[in-house]
Amino acid sequence: AFIEDFPLLMSHAGVTLLEAVIGLCGGVLLGFVFAMLMDMFPKVRQGLYPILVITQTIPPVAIAPLLILWFSYGITPKVILVILVAFFPKAVGLLEGFQSADADTIRMMRAMKATRWQIFRYVKFPNALGEFFSGLRIAVAYSIVGAVIAEWLGGFSGLGVYMTRVKKSLSYDKMFAVIFFNII
Repeated sequence: AFIEDFPLLMSHAGVTLLEAVIGLCGGVLLGFVFAMLMDMFPKVRQGLYPILVITQTIPPVAIAPLLILWFSYGITPKVILVILVAFFPKAVGLLEGFQSADADTIRMMRAMKATRWQIFRYVKFPNALGEFFSGLRIAVAYSIVGAVIAEWLGGFSGLGVYMTRVKKSLSYDKMFAVIFFNII
């Protein structure tokens, strides 16, 4: 089934990959901006961080139908869902990286009349690179999962749609083929 349906799997995988990449880029960018804002402004961190943590208790499967109702069956709800699932690990990881910068180095930079931007650029950002790539690794996996979940609940193409179709036709060999395809 894997070899027989390979061209079809590739066309569906292209759609899923496109949704995942666009959503991942959006989630990374949004996570970076929110982490910067929470790092630079303690009041923003006090207000947003608890909300971020609470929102992670809502499963993507519960959000996806609402997004499909609000934004139709196109690519938009799927990308938004991927942004939401990729956003959290990036924002939290980067914030932890920014916050763990060496306090003595920051005090020395301030004593040398460094601006907030210079402190961020030369101390905090390099310090957060480990967390950035760690969060990126998690966000990449979440983005593929988020795209497939969104496709399960509504869409016209993608690996999630393909899985739904082969499940309904009781083609379990094709179901295992798409699972195998997702693994590789």
